[in-house]
Amino acid sequence: MAGIHITDVEAAINFWREKKPSPDGVTLAPELRALAEVYALMIFYHEEEAQEQGFPPEAYGAWKVWYDTTPDTPCIAICSTSQGDEMCKGCGRSFEEVQHWPEMTPGQKRQTWRRITLLGGAWRFNKYAERAVEGPASPPAGSEKR
Repeated sequence: MAGIHITDVEAAINFWREKKPSPDGVTLAPELRALAEVYALMIFYHEEEAQEQGFPPEAYGAWKVWYDTTPDTPCIAICSTSQGDEMCKGCGRSFEEVQHWPEMTPGQKRQTWRRITLLGGAWRFNKYAERAVEGPASPPAGSEKR
């Protein structure tokens, strides 16, 4: 099962801190409180990931709102897996990840994003970084979204 990395919990907390700042410096919005509880437990138990399936519903809902603001796919419309490569030179995903992307859970997608970002060798991070900022080109008619 997919895990949600602590850096994603932090990013969601910062998203909600900006979206719903504390009126008095002490009170937290419900979304922040839910995420903060998960974050505190992760710190206490020295965990880098929390299982997506076991996330408390309120915290998962708040995390999912943040997640929905992130790019869905790392695709930059240069797919070398279609040419037989096991790992795509354009986005850094494996052939299987490219094929199953639409069925992956948000946690699985974020795990993939984290891996390819840490590796940083895909063209989306260097050679074609401008495409990554603009997003993938529109796929040709009849092709599936990756």
